Amino acid sequence: MSTGPVDILGGESVYCINRRQLDTALQLAERDPQTSPRIQAAIRSLESTLSRTELAALAFVLIERLRKNSSAG
Repeated sequence: MSTGPVDILGGESVYCINRRQLDTALQLAERDPQTSPRIQAAIRSLESTLSRTELAALAFVLIERLRKNSSAG
C-alpha cells in the first residue's frame, strides 16, 4: 500500500507522439460529432474517480497496449 503520492511523470523518454497524432486525437476528442461525445463522457467519468497520478498511469498503459496491439483494428 502506498504511503504517499507516487510521481510517475518525468524521467527518460520512451514514446514519441508527433504533432499530427496529437492534432488528430484532439480532433476526435473535441470536435468530431460521433467520437467526441463518447470520449468526453469517458474523460469526465475517469477524471471524477481517478487521481492525477492514476490518470497518468492509465494514459501510459493505454498507449503501451495500443503500441503492442498496433495491428489490431
